[in-house]
Amino acid sequence: MIARIVIPLLLAIVLSDWYIDLHYFRKRYHISWWLRLLWWLPCIGMVVYTCGLASIRNFAPADLTWLNTYLFLLGLIVFPKVIFAVSSFFGWITRKFITHTHTNWGHYAGIFLGVMAFFIYVYGLALGFSSVQVKHVDLTFKDLPRSFDGFRIVHVSDIHVGTFDGWRSFILASEMDSIRNQRPDLVVFTGDLQNMRPREIEKFRSTLYNGMAGALSVLGNHDYTEYVKDNPEEKAANERRIVEEEEKHLRWRVLRNQHIVVKVHNQKYYYSPANGKGNHDDSIVVCGTENDGRPPFPNRSDYGKATKGIGKDAFVVMLQHDPSAWRRSVLPRTSAQLTLSGHTHGGQMQLFGWRPTQLRQREDYGLYREGDRYLYVTAGLGGLVPFRLNMPNEITVITLHSEK
Repeated sequence: MIARIVIPLLLAIVLSDWYIDLHYFRKRYHISWWLRLLWWLPCIGMVVYTCGLASIRNFAPADLTWLNTYLFLLGLIVFPKVIFAVSSFFGWITRKFITHTHTNWGHYAGIFLGVMAFFIYVYGLALGFSSVQVKHVDLTFKDLPRSFDGFRIVHVSDIHVGTFDGWRSFILASEMDSIRNQRPDLVVFTGDLQNMRPREIEKFRSTLYNGMAGALSVLGNHDYTEYVKDNPEEKAANERRIVEEEEKHLRWRVLRNQHIVVKVHNQKYYYSPANGKGNHDDSIVVCGTENDGRPPFPNRSDYGKATKGIGKDAFVVMLQHDPSAWRRSVLPRTSAQLTLSGHTHGGQMQLFGWRPTQLRQREDYGLYREGDRYLYVTAGLGGLVPFRLNMPNEITVITLHSEK
């Protein structure tokens, strides 16, 4: 993770300190060399820390405490100085070449913005990441069987359970309580249960089981252990292990390019072993495809296999981790009326309606419609990086209605 952006990080760490040292400590305040040396010590430490994390073979260290501590120090030491240096530099350019005044207003703006950035960052790491939102979405369909009118689906995604190890474990427990309190007819999970390896799940088996036992799930890009530099045999073993964790210990049903029929009898819903053919007056089909991502994310999907045997008049709910697959694959290759996805985390932050994931994803968060077909992208319940700003962890309750 750090290796991918190591050059910009090092430039930000060093150049901001160099600018402050040059323009303020040397020219303005004439600080002695040993005080300047003390100023540079945190910078040197962050350079060493950055190079150490960048040298790790895997996407992130096995012990995420090292990564989380680094991210905290970035927000505490580096980001405020970068914001101050950039603001001061543009203020200096404006004063020298445009206004020709003696006051660098960018200096004062930089102090204000740097302090604000620090408090916002701390908020996002603490209160922002611990907040949970239950979002209700009502959708009406012409071809939904009348017996499923009012059917409630709780959609969960992107738990990244390893991030909750330690003091954050209470957040996951609270999220599972909220899921259980919704009293859903069906719980679905659209991938990224782990960060790096399946062993992360072991500590949270009972917590996850209490909130989501009986869920239908698919795998996300993190669930293929793509971010660990193991040999193919070890990767395959880890893949089998996460499926075993979900099915054996959590009692979930993992759909790997498969579908399952949900039927109603005496106002109770149950999974049917039958295929999708036949009369669909009392059933819907939940179809799960493996991750269908654009590079560098893996594509293991097989829509032909997943939808084989599904009748033309069936009402289909598609579970697919990556929302970019909706226009690329789901719409042209299936008849799924409703697709549920995650993957983006809603950018984990939102400022004035803008999210960083909008730069890459056309459908990055919320509800999208094409004709009579819908996609819902949830913000998820966690993330590898424990930071959220104006984009809380999300539990989505989707209630289906049949058109009268």
